Amino acid sequence: MNPKIFTVEEVDALIPELSRRVGAQLALGVEIERIVKQLSRETGEPVASLEPRPEEGPSARALRARLSDCVGRYEEGWRDIQGLGAVVKDTSMGLIDFCGHLDGRLVWLCWRYGEDNLGYYHELDTGFSGRRALGPETRTRMLN
Repeated sequence: MNPKIFTVEEVDALIPELSRRVGAQLALGVEIERIVKQLSRETGEPVASLEPRPEEGPSARALRARLSDCVGRYEEGWRDIQGLGAVVKDTSMGLIDFCGHLDGRLVWLCWRYGEDNLGYYHELDTGFSGRRALGPETRTRMLN
């Protein structure tokens, strides 16, 4: 499968929608963590499954059902973001990459939740720590 190749302008146009969706995902992740902690306190053990256990009371069963619903929505939300052509790199910080061209080679156009526009890229074999600024000169070297 060939990935969609994005221009800087195409990614910039997606950022308002990405910000909304990724922000909702991060909030849902916090809610999942809260429910897991509450369920763990309720049952007295770590949460290892979304399936209710016969010995659990109604409160634990309700928490497990809520957790299952949140996890399902969380997974679906990230799939929807990937459906935009994004590659989700880190769900805890909302790190998203898009495939792009620079000087005739493929690179990752790198956006992180909270950034107002696409400001970074990195080589395919480097990660977040290898991000480089997309200054005006670099932007002119980006091709469709």
